[in-house]
Amino acid sequence: MTGLTLRLRPWLAAPALIAGLLATLPATATDVELPPVDQVFVLSAQATARDRIEVRWKIADGYYLYRHRTSVKTSAAFANPTLALPTGDRHRDEFFGDVETYRQQLVGVVRGTPAADATGVALTVKYQGCADAGVCYPPQTRTLTVALPPAAGSADAGFLPTRKGGLFALGGADAGAVDAAPLPAEQAFTSELIALDGNTLLLRLTPARGYYLYRDKLSVALADRGLSTALPPPAALPRATPHRDEHFGEVAVYFDEVEIPLPVTRTTTAATRATLVLGLQGCQTDGICYPPMTRRLAVALPAGKAGTLASAPVAATPATASTPTAPSAAPVAAPATPPSAAVVQTTPSREAPPTRATPGLLAALLLALGGGLVLNLMPCVLPVLSLKALSLAQSGQGRGRRHALAYTAGVLLSMLALGALVLALRHAGLALGWGFQLQQPLVLAGLALVMFALGLSLSGLWHANVGLGQRTGALLQGDGIRADFFTGVLAVVLATPCTAPFMGAALAYAFTGPVAGALLVFLLLGLGLALPFLLIGFVPAFARLLPKPGAWMDTLKQLLAFPLYATAAWLVWVLARLRGADAVGLWLAAAILLALAAWAAARARHDGARRWRAVAGLALLAIAWPLLRLHALPRPQAVTAATSADGLPQVRWSEQALADLRAQGRPVFVNMTADWCVSCKANEKTVFSNPRFRAALAATNAVYMLGDYTDVDPAITAYLQRHRAVGVPLYVVYPRDGGEGRILPPLLTAGMVEDALREAAR
Repeated sequence: MTGLTLRLRPWLAAPALIAGLLATLPATATDVELPPVDQVFVLSAQATARDRIEVRWKIADGYYLYRHRTSVKTSAAFANPTLALPTGDRHRDEFFGDVETYRQQLVGVVRGTPAADATGVALTVKYQGCADAGVCYPPQTRTLTVALPPAAGSADAGFLPTRKGGLFALGGADAGAVDAAPLPAEQAFTSELIALDGNTLLLRLTPARGYYLYRDKLSVALADRGLSTALPPPAALPRATPHRDEHFGEVAVYFDEVEIPLPVTRTTTAATRATLVLGLQGCQTDGICYPPMTRRLAVALPAGKAGTLASAPVAATPATASTPTAPSAAPVAAPATPPSAAVVQTTPSREAPPTRATPGLLAALLLALGGGLVLNLMPCVLPVLSLKALSLAQSGQGRGRRHALAYTAGVLLSMLALGALVLALRHAGLALGWGFQLQQPLVLAGLALVMFALGLSLSGLWHANVGLGQRTGALLQGDGIRADFFTGVLAVVLATPCTAPFMGAALAYAFTGPVAGALLVFLLLGLGLALPFLLIGFVPAFARLLPKPGAWMDTLKQLLAFPLYATAAWLVWVLARLRGADAVGLWLAAAILLALAAWAAARARHDGARRWRAVAGLALLAIAWPLLRLHALPRPQAVTAATSADGLPQVRWSEQALADLRAQGRPVFVNMTADWCVSCKANEKTVFSNPRFRAALAATNAVYMLGDYTDVDPAITAYLQRHRAVGVPLYVVYPRDGGEGRILPPLLTAGMVEDALREAAR
């Protein structure tokens, strides 16, 4: 019997695989709740002379400001302004390259020429800072008014700066400054939840003295399956106090404690635990405004009636109004959207997500098995699986079983290791998703080198232990089993860019559920991936479906080299998107060294000369140099395009842009994608580039927003987590009326998208 077997030399593939495993620790930001920006960077300004203004930031511990993101502009009353900043701490920043930063405090000096009759100057201050935890605030803009000392010889020449006069006032010269430092949000706005009975909850909100809550920013939802609730209509809510807001005009706010009964609709009658997701936003009178907040309030819900209930009556709670004695100052962290759009959120980590059900353990295991099985049909894994099928085609049943078991062991152990790594990093506070390792340049480079080396082997450059007849049988007893094991490892790594049907819900359970159940989900996902080869190895009926071995296999082996080269080219293309053209050049240098090592190893095997072994070893060691240089490359500057390559109008995703569009009452289609995500690219080719999609956007006046998750992006990571997405793709369609977004499945059709847009437009 003639046949073909590919045996991988572990020492040749090891450098790239080890580099990939070491690089799987992502540089993601921890999933932290950042305090309001104005508590972290406390801004003030004071005129020390008519031509000199000091702008100060008091910076909290664990935070820093960027020098190059700091600027000050003045009104026309202060001509020819110049800003002098001190030298900051120099370091190489993950986002901006070589930068200078400030900690603890920053004092900038603005000099200029004041007008003769000027009594004050308006400053527009821009700045941006980050937390050491790895999360950055968006760029900030504040408007300050600074009183100037009187001109020499004037009646007020004895001017001395005071807190209200010489120091800054926000929004106007008379606004003054707040005497007390802002309270933490939990102290400024306390919230309690009480179960009145099995079908009614009581929500109690208490602003601290000198603080108020926007009535129209309140939102509630129950996070538990089988339970639901909603706020009463505005007319049935406790009476609020009319308030003139500088940004939004006339609004309704609560200065005092309010109690809001919430009716509960339930599908079961048994007592249970419930979690209320509360959205709220408030301000300090004449002071800062807090970003929109989301809180989770737990309560023991007693037994109650199942079915839909009418809204519970609202207890009359007088809003005796601690009405402010002066108009509200412009908020420091002003809301970006009108309070009337109650569900619109502007803070990345605090948006109330659309409801997404998480299955139980048994359902998650079945979905994982089905998802792993479907992964075999995805383009990510096919190049490697073709090699495995070729190997099994020439094996007898007994040998085929050993090959199938070795391959399955590689798949299961790799899935288990991936699951353990994800859970360990999740426990450490890192935000991860499916395919996260492909955001790391070393992983991409290492995988591309492995695929390149396999292609060279199939093309005959280096000895792959290809034998016919009895030689093949002998080889199967040894390293062929190890080759099967490594093929299983490689299949798991290459499967991560794809998201198959059924996988999303199963991985949602794995990424959020208990440790033991999560590991079982990963094992069942691996079992599904390995199942076809187990069937071929152990069920003769399936084995008979494979073609008979013969000379054709050598030709097929050489043809299979080209899908491997194509996979390597795709990985290098993604690498170029992550680190630019320099990364491609360094990878090519590593590929040449790898080809040299493979060629020298083949010569050493043929000639038995030690010098060729030395050449192969030195070439392998030299690969470390371009890989290390590649890992140190900075991220290329992002370029935002108003249209895609096929002319589709698009908007770059950001929390602020999404909030602004929703405030305008427009439907929004959010596409979270990545260049390494094969499922994303398939949808973009078949759905988003289809003229039907462009026509549906135009017909519904919808906006297409694109979020690029090719590289690590803490804001997108937070967005994915809020929507309980295990990775990309994530598609969310937001309706124009400000309701919850609708999450679409990872594999789309044009009709599915059209229906979602039409519903959002209604």
